[in-house]
Amino acid sequence: MKWDYVIVGAGSAGCVLANRLSGKGHKVLLLEAGGRDNYHWIRIPMGYLYCIGNPRTDWCFRTVPEDGLNGRSLVYPRGKVLGGCSSINGMLYLRGQAADYDGWRQMGNTGWGWDDVLPYFKRSEDYVDGASDMHGAGGEWRVDNQRLHWDVLDDWKAAAIAAGLPASDDFNTGDNEGVGYFKVNQRKGWRLNTARAFLGAASGENLSVETQAHTRRLLLEEGRVVGVEYDQHGSRKTARARAEVILCAGAIGSPQILQLSGIGPGDLLQSHGIETLRDMPAIGGNLQDHLQLRCSWRLTGAKTLNTLSATLWGKAMIGLEYMIKRSGPMSMAPSQLGAFAKSRADLATPDLEFHVQPLSLDAFGEPLHDFSGMTASVCNLRPESRGHIRITSPDPAAAPEIALNYLSTDGDRQVAANAIRLARRIMDEAPMRRYAPQEVKPGIAAQDDAELAHAAGDIGTTIFHPVGTVHMGANDSAPLDPRLRLRGVDGLRVVDASVMPTIVSGNTNSPTIMIAEKAADMILEDAHK
Repeated sequence: MKWDYVIVGAGSAGCVLANRLSGKGHKVLLLEAGGRDNYHWIRIPMGYLYCIGNPRTDWCFRTVPEDGLNGRSLVYPRGKVLGGCSSINGMLYLRGQAADYDGWRQMGNTGWGWDDVLPYFKRSEDYVDGASDMHGAGGEWRVDNQRLHWDVLDDWKAAAIAAGLPASDDFNTGDNEGVGYFKVNQRKGWRLNTARAFLGAASGENLSVETQAHTRRLLLEEGRVVGVEYDQHGSRKTARARAEVILCAGAIGSPQILQLSGIGPGDLLQSHGIETLRDMPAIGGNLQDHLQLRCSWRLTGAKTLNTLSATLWGKAMIGLEYMIKRSGPMSMAPSQLGAFAKSRADLATPDLEFHVQPLSLDAFGEPLHDFSGMTASVCNLRPESRGHIRITSPDPAAAPEIALNYLSTDGDRQVAANAIRLARRIMDEAPMRRYAPQEVKPGIAAQDDAELAHAAGDIGTTIFHPVGTVHMGANDSAPLDPRLRLRGVDGLRVVDASVMPTIVSGNTNSPTIMIAEKAADMILEDAHK
């Protein structure tokens, strides 16, 4: 059977496109390499602890050892389930800054400025406070308040204000400077992923969703992509598209599939015995991510998750509260309080994002410390470092090489040092001094720029925001044109976080949904030409 559109990847972008295209009467096949999103820990917000690192829901990738991280290799979670990373991520609703998108437009990406993209953010939004100039209501993508409260986070907020940050109750107006509580993609205390939000409302008669369908390669005939070849339940299958194939496999998966299909850096493809159908050196390059520095402190007299969950009784009460009210720690996003700040005074917009948590632990997935603690992770929103995604084998099941090159520039190392200093300054303000904070990580021994940059390499870890590996641009060096069409190859579009030319100044999930909303309009417009 032929379809109008074959979409590869049922993550944040793929689910939106499947909804929008099938809703306009087009026959759509949505292929997902992972499984159904029927695992109970996907729905429970704190369930990310049981989804990340779980091969049922996570591809369980690793980065190469990173020089900037003092030789460490990081786990690199990616969603392996309907909903993609929206099924395992931190649920934070953030758009970035107006300047991010205006910067894209200034690069020659016509139609991608802040004024251009704001309507697409609003289109799918169901904002907790209703519709306004900045927010939409009634859409599929619920944006809600968090359902918990911690005094120690209120005190950190007061300390940040004392350190010079303004209070903010909305980080999504285009100017996100300030400190406040994050809004989350939840509904009544349950995680909302894009599969539940968009596929549940999609047109059933026009949409077919196949899971456990692992794409091997794109099918090209006379310079046009006409379909895909995929494996499912031990069988080799093909699906053909009358109009377009749309890659929505993410910043890791999309360049991997292109390279496996003979589209990418010719020398890389040849080294793996893959015929080069189109030599495109930029595919898989330009990889960007937000490196978070997990600064943590031991506190005295503070109620934190460390102390609350230290006993069986405490754990039981946490579970009971969620069961009865859908609130409390089990409804927590990984980060509750946020702040956007500048690493130096002469910047026009914030280049740092704080994720503040009433807990401390040695590393993600490790047990909580046996003392009251808190963490203020801080990341560089506009890193200079660039990495790459490269296939390691012609076998589609082989994990690609993921190299971020974190902290590989002097500028990134300086921002890291300044970020740690700002975190310390906030902890030293009066509202936090009452807890007699003792720095656990990175440790007070690190003081000058070189020591702090090295310490950043010890405590830095991914915040799971890879973008840019099949980026759009105005000139031929960019793989995609501003309408997200692959240059020199007909019948193929890429629609996911890989298309971003530069990373946005905030979390990347909702910007990816916006990209899919805008792409849907472009696809439908082109279909009627």
